Amino acid sequence: MIFPRIQHGNKVSVTLLMFLIVLLSMTMTSQLSAQVDTFQFETEEQQKRFRKLSNELRCPMCQNTNLSGSTGGVAEDLRREVHRMITQGMSDKDIEQFMFERYGDFIFYKPRLTAETVLLWFGPLIFLLIGGAIGFGIWRRAKVVNTVDVSLDKKQQEHLRQLLDNQQ
Repeated sequence: MIFPRIQHGNKVSVTLLMFLIVLLSMTMTSQLSAQVDTFQFETEEQQKRFRKLSNELRCPMCQNTNLSGSTGGVAEDLRREVHRMITQGMSDKDIEQFMFERYGDFIFYKPRLTAETVLLWFGPLIFLLIGGAIGFGIWRRAKVVNTVDVSLDKKQQEHLRQLLDNQQ
C-alpha cells in the first residue's frame, strides 16, 4: 500500500503524509509563480496597452502562444521589455516596430500586409478561386460530354448492321 493508513500514534505515517503535502504544495506554487508577472504602471491606460501588446505578440520560443500566455524565459524577457518601453513613453507603433526589427513578421499573430506577406494573407483565397475554376471547368466538360448526340442517321445505321452481320 503506497499510503499507509494513519493511525493514532503512528508517527512515521504522519511524517510521510506531511512530507508529501509539503512537497506537493512546493511544486504547485513554483508553477503558479512562474506564470505570473507583476508589473507596476503609472496609469490604467499603460496597463491596458501592456495587456493588448502581450496578447498580440507571439512568443518566439513557444511559437503558438502569445506573450501573456507563455511561461518561457524568452516571453518573460519580452514582457519585461514591453513594460520598460511602455513606462519610457514609447508608442505601441514604436514597440511593434522594435519587435518587428528583432523577430520579423513572425512576432505578430496578425502579420502586417506587405509584399512578403501578400501570399500569407490572400493565398488561401487565391487557391480557393483556382480550385473553384478547375472544378467548374471539369463540371462543364463533363456536362458537354453527357449531352453529345449519339443518334445515327439511316445510312450509318445500315453500315453498322452490315458490320455486325459480317462479324457473325
